[in-house]
Amino acid sequence: MKTIRVVAAIIKAVNENGEPIIFATQRGYGDFKGGWEFPGGKIEEGETLQEALVREIKEELETEIAVGELIDTIEYDYPTFHLSMDCFWAEIVSGELVLTEHEAAKWLTKDELNSVEWLPADVTLIDKIRVAI
Repeated sequence: MKTIRVVAAIIKAVNENGEPIIFATQRGYGDFKGGWEFPGGKIEEGETLQEALVREIKEELETEIAVGELIDTIEYDYPTFHLSMDCFWAEIVSGELVLTEHEAAKWLTKDELNSVEWLPADVTLIDKIRVAI
């Protein structure tokens, strides 16, 4: 089975009530169109994981991020490929989170993390995020 390696940003912020919030995006294309995920993408040859994540977020969301520590590496078997996804904490440095490839996006509090239909690989990370924020 083919393996696809990707990086994902778990972008954190704080809302007006002082609660930690996490940024979620809804896929606008492909086999998993409509599913919710953490933004990111494929690693290009010669890039570090962090460089790939900074580039992908700049391309997808027109936003510059600072990449924090690795939360987890998710290994997930989809029907036609194996996904290996390195998931990092991230914070916005500059930019307005413009959706160039996604249908929708929302900021979720800890209690709202289960309010969207996460893609199967991404859902495996939700409990770790809930505990950490």
